[in-house]
Amino acid sequence: MTSTARIRKAAEFIEQNCQQELPLRTLSRESGLSPFHFQRSFKAVLGVTPRQYVEACRFRALKTGLREGNDVLQSIFAAGFGSTSRVYERVDGRLGMTPSAYRAGGERVEITRVTIRTQLGLLMIGATDRGLCFVQFGESEDALTEALRQEYPAAELASAVPPFPEPLRAWIHALEDHLKGCHPALDLPLDIRATAFQMLVWRYLQSIPRGEVRSYRQVAEAIGRPSAARAVAGACARNRLALLIPCHRVIRGTGEPGGYRWGAARKQALLKLERE
Repeated sequence: MTSTARIRKAAEFIEQNCQQELPLRTLSRESGLSPFHFQRSFKAVLGVTPRQYVEACRFRALKTGLREGNDVLQSIFAAGFGSTSRVYERVDGRLGMTPSAYRAGGERVEITRVTIRTQLGLLMIGATDRGLCFVQFGESEDALTEALRQEYPAAELASAVPPFPEPLRAWIHALEDHLKGCHPALDLPLDIRATAFQMLVWRYLQSIPRGEVRSYRQVAEAIGRPSAARAVAGACARNRLALLIPCHRVIRGTGEPGGYRWGAARKQALLKLERE
């Protein structure tokens, strides 16, 4: 069995047993590798450390419990977390909000929204005090607002009024400059919800250099899941942060652009813009 296959086997073991204590020695023994070799190989194959992968799986289990309406504390401990403090310290980029707020569909969370006109059409930006949670193209402000409400049905939506407060103004300028080709790298704070698999895919997409593309199969192979090309396409389709998570850089193996949540024409325009 190759080292990569051993790591994939260990990842499956983590997904099936994330509610248990999983020290490094247990995981390395499961893979048949030394702890040092296992830790290094795991990061090389999956892009995250074993501890980060365990945590991502636990957050996925936690979100499942919360969506089912289970008690917050019950869901936290059932997911494998030994204390509530660990969860509340790590909500950024995992739940995007506190567990109780997530369970309530964003209740008591305020999302500030603003719509700007770009060369690719209307772009709505939604942000919490933690970062950007919604960046999407649309044909009308009403349609974009409805999409935001569907994503966070219980959140309190507030329209930003010029002059926009910092850091919202800085985030808007960064996105505008990016579309003009003046700000090639986007490193803005994100407030997102994702499964462990989606996080793997989205992190890899952020590593694709501007102007380059990868096929769905290439992405699947890069994250250590060569048979998951269809699942990669699904993760791209569920992306809520256009530009920031550049799913437009993923194309079909034939070289055709393939689908894009915000329209094939926008995808081609973005690729052309980046290549120029």
